[in-house]
Amino acid sequence: MKAKIVAALLLVVALMAGLVFAQPTERGRKLTAEDYYRIKTVGNPQISPNGKWVAFTVATKIEEDNTTAVETYVVASDGSAAPRKIQHDGKNVAAPHWTDDNMLQYTLKSRTNSAVFFPGEAVPSEDSQGQLWKVSVDSPGAVPVKADTAPAGVVSTDGKWIAVAEDKVKTAPKPMYASDFERRAEEHFKGREFDWMRFEQDGQNFPTPDPRLRPVQEITITRSGGGESRELTGLGMRPTNLAWHPNGRLIAFTVDENWNAEQKYPNPQICTVTIEGKLTRLTKDGYVWSALSYSPDGKFLLAVRTFGEDMIIQQKLNNGGSKDVILWPAGGGASINLTEKWDLEPTGARWSPDSRYVYFTAEKGGTTHLFHVAAKAGATVEQITRGERRLTDVTFDKRMTKMAYLVGMYEAPPEVWTSNIDGTGEKRLTHMMDDVVRDIGFTKADRLKWKSNDGTEIEGWLMYPYGYDRAKGPYPMIVENHGGPHAAEGYSFDFKNQYFAANGYFVFFTNFRSSTGYGDDFKWATWGAWGNKDGQDVVSGIDYVIKNYPIDSKRVAAAGHSYGGFMTNWLITMYPERFAAAASGAGIANWLSDYGNADIFVTKETEFFGTPWQEDAIQRLIAQSPLTHASRVRTPTLFISGEADHRVPYEEVQQMYFALRRQGVPAKMIQYAGQPHGISGHWNNVHRMINELRWFDTYMNETPPPTPNEHE
Repeated sequence: MKAKIVAALLLVVALMAGLVFAQPTERGRKLTAEDYYRIKTVGNPQISPNGKWVAFTVATKIEEDNTTAVETYVVASDGSAAPRKIQHDGKNVAAPHWTDDNMLQYTLKSRTNSAVFFPGEAVPSEDSQGQLWKVSVDSPGAVPVKADTAPAGVVSTDGKWIAVAEDKVKTAPKPMYASDFERRAEEHFKGREFDWMRFEQDGQNFPTPDPRLRPVQEITITRSGGGESRELTGLGMRPTNLAWHPNGRLIAFTVDENWNAEQKYPNPQICTVTIEGKLTRLTKDGYVWSALSYSPDGKFLLAVRTFGEDMIIQQKLNNGGSKDVILWPAGGGASINLTEKWDLEPTGARWSPDSRYVYFTAEKGGTTHLFHVAAKAGATVEQITRGERRLTDVTFDKRMTKMAYLVGMYEAPPEVWTSNIDGTGEKRLTHMMDDVVRDIGFTKADRLKWKSNDGTEIEGWLMYPYGYDRAKGPYPMIVENHGGPHAAEGYSFDFKNQYFAANGYFVFFTNFRSSTGYGDDFKWATWGAWGNKDGQDVVSGIDYVIKNYPIDSKRVAAAGHSYGGFMTNWLITMYPERFAAAASGAGIANWLSDYGNADIFVTKETEFFGTPWQEDAIQRLIAQSPLTHASRVRTPTLFISGEADHRVPYEEVQQMYFALRRQGVPAKMIQYAGQPHGISGHWNNVHRMINELRWFDTYMNETPPPTPNEHE
């Protein structure tokens, strides 16, 4: 009897160990860099208004010319048949969109460039969008017909009116010259001139146009059958977020008094105007209002509210506040905060057809799911879909009885699924990547939780190396740090991380503090001290996985892009003995020099409590700059940047690179020509991941990282 008990206990221990050290059993071969061009991207699922069909696209990367080829498919929402490709005269189509009468509208532009080109440079394309077409998908042999371009503006619920925020023409003054010689001198000038503050925006021509020269817009309405337009407002601003009341006689909109005040942050407020021109201002506060929509029964106006930057700065807040769904009674009265007691962030809020509920998606940890809340005071937000996965691109049929969406996982590219609105009857509709998944051995990731230095629970994921065998350990590990910082790692397929895993690395992801999906306190926990608590969260996670998995503590690398690049810089300065190699992409080195050189000065004025000429802020900006602590670095680091990055200018990357080289620490710079902050393009993506892997392979060995040369 005793022997049986001991045997049972041993079995339990073995099973528990299996949960921690679950050995993935890849069914296919090892992933290679060349497979990058085999992985197709399923996207843009759209369920038809009648709920019978789901349209979606499949994008294929083309190595020869660095473009992406797009195909469009439709599939029955009940999964009764395989997807059917939609073509026009034998050619692929793109940009599918359902019309109100359940026809599929599309364009003939099925090839797009994968790279962002240098600002001002012509972007080659196969063709322009040109004529729109539509076709009935109920019959495979249906003949496409030309589709009219939808009129600009917002159509009233009853279809009688079209409202638009229309430019009031503003004529630019003609230049005046004192003489012909002065005119010629101006014409000979080759360079840039600007006298406005917001002169740069990542991914746009430099300098960006003077925002003060944007024309005033006013709301005008025109009968849908044509005729003269009628101006309803005379505010001298730029209305946005136009939303018709179901009675067809009232329009809600937002308008920002700061629209051309360069010293202030945006502060859009809610107004309404009748078709007779009676204007009412609904809000006047420091919040930012957006995403307006009336309930189908006309009783409430829905709006999304966030904290305004000027309010944060003026009140010297130590957080950025919450994002809430607010209802305003259409007949007047106090507003209702539907998400006041809910600590996540709603996205894409929309009404149910019966006006009883508001639906939205939200991140919850590393997952993304659908939620709803009853449209009444005191209601509780309820989660509809569940599971360890991310649901994205959720669309609904007209009656909101069915929905279609993509399901994201670590171990396979996303596919299209459908279900009833309550999450029941779920079906997977597509298997576009099944052949690739069968052929290639993608690895899975364990979901982990641990306590950081101060006891805060942190969530992360650990991806196994291909062909994992505990007996062959210990293995090297790459720590991938996400961008943002107010973003989150979660269930989604990433080719580069699978590529690292295929080449023998554990890959570790952490949702350190400042990540979204864990509540406001967690999101704003790093306010005023970027790098401190979140850096501790990462390192505590490294300690946790080294303790529980066969990972070599001497062969750990840090990597990331944007905030992940900053985090990488921070880790190699504050914890130099922990990292054998690093790859830092578009990472801040010096917060002082970043201010004024980057297009998002707001983060310094809010989360660092000020500007570089304010004493308290100066100390924070210096203390939280990796460059300040660069004398401690001994980790060989690969630095990556875009030549045209205006979010984290490449000067930031160069400063950190030079600091390492000056001290004799191995460092290399890769700068991608013409690329903004989010380095794109298939050629660039492949080149980058191959070079990152080469760097890790070079320095992730048994030898400790070299000690930097000493300098006076």
